[in-house]
Amino acid sequence: MKAFMDKDFLLQSETAKVLYHDFAAKMPIYDYHCHLDPSEIYENKRYKNITELWLGGDHYKWRAMRANGVEEYYITGDAEDYEKFVKWAETVEKLMGNPLYHWTHLELKQYFNVDTVLKGSTAKEIWETCNEKIQSPNFSARSLIEQSNVALIGTTDDPIDDLRYHKLLQADRDFSTTVLPAFRPDVVMAIQQTQPWADYVGKLSKLTGIEITDFTQLINALESRMDYFAEMGCKLSDHSIETVVYETATEQELDAIVQKALNNEPISLKENNQFLTQLLVRLGMAYHKRGWVMQYHIGALRSANTRLFRAIGPNVGVDSFRDEPIAVPLSRLLDELDQDQQLPKTILYGLNPKDNEVLAAMAGNFQEGGIPSKVQFGSAWWFNDHMDGMVAQMKILGNLGLLSRFIGMLTDSRSFLSYSRHEYFRRILCNIVGNWVENGEYPNDLEWLGQFVQDISYNNALEYFNFQLKSVKVPLA
Repeated sequence: MKAFMDKDFLLQSETAKVLYHDFAAKMPIYDYHCHLDPSEIYENKRYKNITELWLGGDHYKWRAMRANGVEEYYITGDAEDYEKFVKWAETVEKLMGNPLYHWTHLELKQYFNVDTVLKGSTAKEIWETCNEKIQSPNFSARSLIEQSNVALIGTTDDPIDDLRYHKLLQADRDFSTTVLPAFRPDVVMAIQQTQPWADYVGKLSKLTGIEITDFTQLINALESRMDYFAEMGCKLSDHSIETVVYETATEQELDAIVQKALNNEPISLKENNQFLTQLLVRLGMAYHKRGWVMQYHIGALRSANTRLFRAIGPNVGVDSFRDEPIAVPLSRLLDELDQDQQLPKTILYGLNPKDNEVLAAMAGNFQEGGIPSKVQFGSAWWFNDHMDGMVAQMKILGNLGLLSRFIGMLTDSRSFLSYSRHEYFRRILCNIVGNWVENGEYPNDLEWLGQFVQDISYNNALEYFNFQLKSVKVPLA
């Protein structure tokens, strides 16, 4: 029997062990999509205890605690931090089969040198050990990034953000990790919420000096902000597309829709779909012109629990899958950009696993000579970033595309401890490849295999995004 989470955790063959320890583990981390706050990086945030660091904004953990019957008072309420930690420890005992069990213990091991299994009876011991480490002078947001050998962090930023902390981080030569913004215009896309939309467009208009009264002026204002983001090194956009739609519209129809929204008049479903389609097309053209990468995160059903949404707000662990068909509208959307050779590099992420084969096959429709895997089937996202989901994503990509050109893992997280998910991913990757080789399905050529896992772990993303890094991270010895 293997020990729990030993050095060969998840590595089931000798080939997998060699691939992980000698090749994948030493590669830097290229975390091109996350939700970290750049102000916390610049200010080198320190933490008062493990609860603030671990539970402060982690809706994955909140969701699990609710499923375990924990009262909201101990999750997002006013309970003492130690009480919250104990409730989390008691929940961990119930998490067999959930990736949170593995992530929790990887984080304890990597950042706190704790091998003790977390449960109710060990909560006090681990609380004290972790907090002692947290209070040490060299434990901070930046130290966690540096300890994890992170080459790049891509944050997620609203178009009207002033990017102040990105400017400060770029000027800070004492911090070698590159932190770049990503342009995410979700509020602009939500035109059916007419009053918040009109308020936001008013801010955008004031910021850019462009009076927005029609669709073209809206696009001009957004492009103005893209240029500002580009000055901060941005070459990446991101979109939450809850439902993929495709609906044609004339310029006059688009202008009328914008006017209705500005006047706080109801927007019909057809008008919403017309606006959203043409907004994404025009944004895609603008990204292509600037050489940016475009990300589509498809299929989230957000804030499904109205009671908790009203009490706490969005992104608190009450989201799940949508299940609308996506193939035809997504194909038409990408094709409209591709017909005029204005489709940018694109990454397609699906939240509903039923769409995995659709997205992997769709990516193959829109490739382009000279750009390896220009359209990517993105890493297992959110409800899929567990062992089975990662295995499924990589095997489907291998079956329908080029796994060798995959740009690999990202954290998609608000936590500075989430870099251990890259270790989790790399172990799973090496185990897949190791099993293939030991089954005689692929040749036992370690030079070739080692390059394969290093490319997916880091090199492919480095080449695909082509960001200007502050310094080139080298593999760990």
